[in-house]
Amino acid sequence: MAETSVRPLLEAKGIAKAFGPRLLFCRVDAALMPGTLSLLAGANGAGKSTLMRVMAGLTRPDAGTVTLNVPEEKLGYMAHATFLYPGLSAAENLMFWARAAGLPDPAARVKAALDTVGLARHAEERAGIFSRGMAQRLNLARLLLSEPQLILLDEPATGLDTASRRMLLDLMLDARSRGAAILWISHDIDEDARHADFVFTLKDRALTMSAGGAPC
Repeated sequence: MAETSVRPLLEAKGIAKAFGPRLLFCRVDAALMPGTLSLLAGANGAGKSTLMRVMAGLTRPDAGTVTLNVPEEKLGYMAHATFLYPGLSAAENLMFWARAAGLPDPAARVKAALDTVGLARHAEERAGIFSRGMAQRLNLARLLLSEPQLILLDEPATGLDTASRRMLLDLMLDARSRGAAILWISHDIDEDARHADFVFTLKDRALTMSAGGAPC
């Protein structure tokens, strides 16, 4: 019987990006496989966020290609901006995104997402009065609405307390266990690498990959 090959959920080949005369990175290759959690590391200004935006399809590369092997609605991207409407309640924000994505049974998905991130009792409060940590939790709930198969996280723990960071990690480990691929820009590489399968490091305009510390 022929072996069935597993395709990466995202594959980047020969990616390059420059801003004016400044070359951020070139000839970047990366593959995100199902059921893996990877970190993206590098010094400030190395181009990590730009590379992630290229992978998410939000910024065009100057060279190379990014191939997604998941439906567009199964790509979840969480950036520094929360993509929340301050005048809407937490539930209204999630309902807007669920309907915009055409998700079935949006009310049930919204309720489940708020429960998951511990915001159920704040469902009717305006997002504009939320602390940074609560807004980040709500942003995480937005990401979880569609049960994404490919998750791109740009420093998602910003503003989260210890309990919230643990919740975030547990949710990503659960996503990995159901076959999702996660790429995470972390501000605490030493801690998060213990749970990662791979660490991609962007340095000197190139990307290298090493094994993380996740148990086999």
